[in-house]
Amino acid sequence: MKMMMALAAALLLVACTQEKTTTTATVGDTGTVQSTTHTETVTVPAVDTAATAAAKQEVKDTATAIEHKTGTALEKAGKAMQKDAKKH
Repeated sequence: MKMMMALAAALLLVACTQEKTTTTATVGDTGTVQSTTHTETVTVPAVDTAATAAAKQEVKDTATAIEHKTGTALEKAGKAMQKDAKKH
């Protein structure tokens, strides 16, 4: 579980838009300046769908296991309370 959390955090850090801007200035024979700017933007995918699906399934399985254990504990506690109530 900790590994998946670390992977998700790493993906969030990597997920961003990268931009590269290049400006070129040239001076002609007559003293005129010509400037050109070129911008490249690359969008990195925000999430890896395979890793996200695996993390989602792991969270779902963990939640189901916790629900089962909590339900079992509450059921045992309820039975113990009923048993104690019958004694008194």
